[in-house]
Amino acid sequence: TPDITNKQVQINTVALNLSPIEIEKRVTFPIETALIGLNGVEDVRSFSRNGFSQVTAIFKESADLYFMRQQVLERLARAKPDLPAGATPQMGPVSTGLGEVSHYSVEYVHPDGKGATPKDGTPGWQADGSFLTEQGDRLADDVSKLAYLRTVQDWIIRPQLRATPGVADVDSLGGYVKEYVVEPDPAKMAAQGISFDELDRTLADANVSVGANYILRSGESYLVRLDGRIRTQDEIARAVVTTRNGVPVTVAQVATVNVGGELRTGAASRNGYETVIGSALMLVGANSRTVARDVGDKLKDVSKTLPEGIMIVPALDRSELGMAT
Repeated sequence: TPDITNKQVQINTVALNLSPIEIEKRVTFPIETALIGLNGVEDVRSFSRNGFSQVTAIFKESADLYFMRQQVLERLARAKPDLPAGATPQMGPVSTGLGEVSHYSVEYVHPDGKGATPKDGTPGWQADGSFLTEQGDRLADDVSKLAYLRTVQDWIIRPQLRATPGVADVDSLGGYVKEYVVEPDPAKMAAQGISFDELDRTLADANVSVGANYILRSGESYLVRLDGRIRTQDEIARAVVTTRNGVPVTVAQVATVNVGGELRTGAASRNGYETVIGSALMLVGANSRTVARDVGDKLKDVSKTLPEGIMIVPALDRSELGMAT
């Protein structure tokens, strides 16, 4: 399929705490200003919405796209000091609006557990309607279940699919980006004499990994490290906030720990159930039929590596369109 899109570079910036007006003034405008006058640029357009800015630079057809991306990167480095703290511009993939060659859905084999045979204590659906992951997290609500689908997409499927020749990137839509949500109980904290600052420091200190060089024994060196990174909600719950009369007070005694998801502005669904959609983006100049076919083959291989109870359902395959035309 011929790609008639002009040569362009997109710059995306996320600043979740800013309104559209603030995004326009403090993020979009400085980036637009930095790109104006760049050799080969014919036009610069943008849009700003709550917490998100996108600036698109249009280049001459004769321009070398990869060289232009390098020039844009240098201009962004100059603009960075003028942007709000935490706002980091990222260039979009080397693809175009016609680069979506494959869509697929990541979902449970048995949505809501319907038709599943519960096996309590083993990964999968449980008798109480929750879903037990291979990591030991029990997902009891819709948010945590959708967050798990998004985790599978972002950390298992996406990295493998990006290795497919001709794929520029893989986008994710829907679900929730996983978070561990700690909900303090003010009454319990007051009873233990614990402040919110103490709880905050405990959560930060409980999720660290540091090295301690090495020790020598019998002529051999042994590396020493302290790995305190949090992997499950139970590890957060067992973190010690303080001690009272020699007895440790844990997070679980003053707060509730759950699996949740960050704020989102969109969702995806299939057959009436919320799901997570993945989209493979083709590299500029690649053959859409070949790339779509390779992505389809790769998805079959990736399906074999998915956790128990999760599956991939193809939704769009551009190779079929290529063969038909």
